[in-house]
Amino acid sequence: MSTSEPTLILNAEQIRQKIRRIAFQIYENNFEETALLLAGVSGEGYILAQALVRELQTITPFSVELLQLKLDKTQPAQPVVDVDYAATNFTDKVIIVVDDVLYTGRTLAFSLQPFLSVPVRKLQVAVLIDRNHPRYPVLADYKGYELSTTLTEHVDVVLSDENRVGVYLR
Repeated sequence: MSTSEPTLILNAEQIRQKIRRIAFQIYENNFEETALLLAGVSGEGYILAQALVRELQTITPFSVELLQLKLDKTQPAQPVVDVDYAATNFTDKVIIVVDDVLYTGRTLAFSLQPFLSVPVRKLQVAVLIDRNHPRYPVLADYKGYELSTTLTEHVDVVLSDENRVGVYLR
């Protein structure tokens, strides 16, 4: 990896546009539903989910709920994914798992765990960046930006630092 400055791929305004577009796609694919549940992966994925919920609430007539999936992305295996949701009954709900970057699909595969033993109505995936390096059979239904990268490159999504909001390639 190079030690040079990271390259800005998407700035704050472009990210807002991507979030708005994803929200409209989610609405178009779920317009007959009465409610949606967005499950954001802890970290920038949860912040992205919060932004999607805010956007969906302005364009949809149905309710949109948010929950946080807590897992350690550095662990090679996840014994359990902690779900931050009071009523953990996901039966017959439309659930959209949200993360910042889809790289190999490992994190998203683990994130699906709480919903696989329940008869959900639909289970979808939304990401801001899809890097196109699948190792796990997880595909995003909603993508903000597809970015083909090398295995040595790293994509940083910064949503939590108002002074540095952006997508960076190192």
